[in-house]
Amino acid sequence: MDLNWSAEEAAFRDEVRAFLSEHLTPELRRAGTLMTSVYADHEASMAWQAILHERGWAAPAWPVEYGGCDWTPLQHYIFSRECALAGAPALSPMGIRMVAHAIIGFGTAEQKDWFLPRILTGEVFFCQGYSEPESGSDLASLSMAAVDDGDDLVCTGSKIWTTHATEANWIFCLVRTSRTGKKQEGITFLLIDMTTPGIEIRPLVMTSGEEVQNQVFFDEVRVPKANVLGRIDDGWTVAKYLLNFERGGAMAPMLQVWADAVADQAAGQPGPDGTPLTDDPAFRLRLADVRIRTDILEILEFRTIAALAKGHDPGPAASMLKILGTELSQTITELALEAAGPRGRIYQPHATMPGGPVPDFVPPENGYVGGQPWQAVAPLRYFNDRAGSIYAGSNEIQRNILAKAALGL
Repeated sequence: MDLNWSAEEAAFRDEVRAFLSEHLTPELRRAGTLMTSVYADHEASMAWQAILHERGWAAPAWPVEYGGCDWTPLQHYIFSRECALAGAPALSPMGIRMVAHAIIGFGTAEQKDWFLPRILTGEVFFCQGYSEPESGSDLASLSMAAVDDGDDLVCTGSKIWTTHATEANWIFCLVRTSRTGKKQEGITFLLIDMTTPGIEIRPLVMTSGEEVQNQVFFDEVRVPKANVLGRIDDGWTVAKYLLNFERGGAMAPMLQVWADAVADQAAGQPGPDGTPLTDDPAFRLRLADVRIRTDILEILEFRTIAALAKGHDPGPAASMLKILGTELSQTITELALEAAGPRGRIYQPHATMPGGPVPDFVPPENGYVGGQPWQAVAPLRYFNDRAGSIYAGSNEIQRNILAKAALGL
């Protein structure tokens, strides 16, 4: 594996940098820099998606015939890296990075023709309906019922932790269509219009104070069978396929940017003895450990890219990278919170660009912010990142996958 860019790869990197320099406005950079979770401010995210779509780069991982880019795996990595370095706001992953791949892999021609162009433009904005109050890590135990009624499935139940349900106009759901056989065999993957009668959304206030996630209730919601993705009772196959995309992506560039930011921030903050926090050997050791582990994560991501470039199946690498990336992210947010010091304990979301509304907070009339904006971001990102080791399949589940697939246990 050659870690040096080729002339063609360096030229592509320069092309991406030039594009970002021209089109990434100060407002968009601010939205990316002041993100409090993996989700950017919704309006900024959609504005950036429109700019990328005009360039043909909104969904580079899609097949070319559907609007993707004919890039090598390394070009995809370079693009992700440069966006992270430039401070670009994240795009919502639910449509472009997740359900779109399931539609491409399992959808009918009609479903592809209708959904894919609208996902690219943002006209269709998806949220994910997987978890239920009694079904989280053991997703196959879900119970939201979808009863066969002629040309429709009638859905009753609820989904929880549904990110951006209030912004979405479509939701992709796993529903229970059969209770015979193994629990995985009676699940169907269903695309539901959020304007359908019988749907109620109740926002959930997170520990950060943001309303990004929700509980969605379905009361005899009638959904055409034409909206089934794949086959009825075989939705588990579609869901497993989709998870490969949910857990993918390059995390190391973003984590390197965060670690560098923490180092810069800590250098200007006094520690307990009044000297810069970076003079504290214990803090310096933890920061060095994070940077080493992040560099290792990058090497592992490069290895996965090299395997993909040669047409090889990287195997359980997605689980390994998900564990390492989310736990590193949590460690970096802990260091950022420590670097923020006492001002990091002040609740001031008005100095940030959260991924959802903060309804119970009234900002000061004069807009006063104690400290720097990054000190306001630190506690919110810390709280939000606690979920990183749970979503997309908890890290305990990922370790079980590695034990079975890699170690044969």
